[in-house]
Amino acid sequence: MPDSIIEKSCGWPQKLVAGIDEAGRGPWAGPVVSAAVILSEKNIPEGLNDSKKLSEKKRLSLYSSIYNFHSVSVGIASIEEIDSMNILQATFLSMNRAVNDLNPQPEHVLVDGNLDPGLNFKTECITKGDSISLSIAAASVIAKVTRDNLMLKLDKEYPYFNWKKNKGYGTSEHRNALELHGPCKYHRKSFSPINKMLGVA
Repeated sequence: MPDSIIEKSCGWPQKLVAGIDEAGRGPWAGPVVSAAVILSEKNIPEGLNDSKKLSEKKRLSLYSSIYNFHSVSVGIASIEEIDSMNILQATFLSMNRAVNDLNPQPEHVLVDGNLDPGLNFKTECITKGDSISLSIAAASVIAKVTRDNLMLKLDKEYPYFNWKKNKGYGTSEHRNALELHGPCKYHRKSFSPINKMLGVA
């Protein structure tokens, strides 16, 4: 479980501290999703941690608990936005959308990683923040489960890519399906090898 020392150093819970994290920067398909979470000091979910270190069952349990007892918002940047502005800027856009829709608005924001997304809030970037900050860990769970659910829906439309399993990442199975069927509308055309298959690069 992450140590909440980061939140406490920001005056938590006297200050409203939001954690922000994203899911889906690396995949070849689907949107990028960010989440912003303000945790109440009461009802902190047991076992909260970096979503990548949790089982799917545990993530789903935490997802429900976080939504039920804490302030949560999600921001999404579309495939078209990823292709038009690049994945990093689209990620920053999704983070801005998430935190701007958060109610109440935070006084201090903790962002996973070392790149400042340019939010209109006092921001602290924390490398490996999802393993250090409780609120970033909570945001990582929300972002991961939200994006996974989106990919499950897209998988029903294009089942041969098996997105229900690989979530759009560049696995050998996904690559083989691309070579057989070609890219679809949910693939990121600015990403290699998608752009090469389309003759863009």
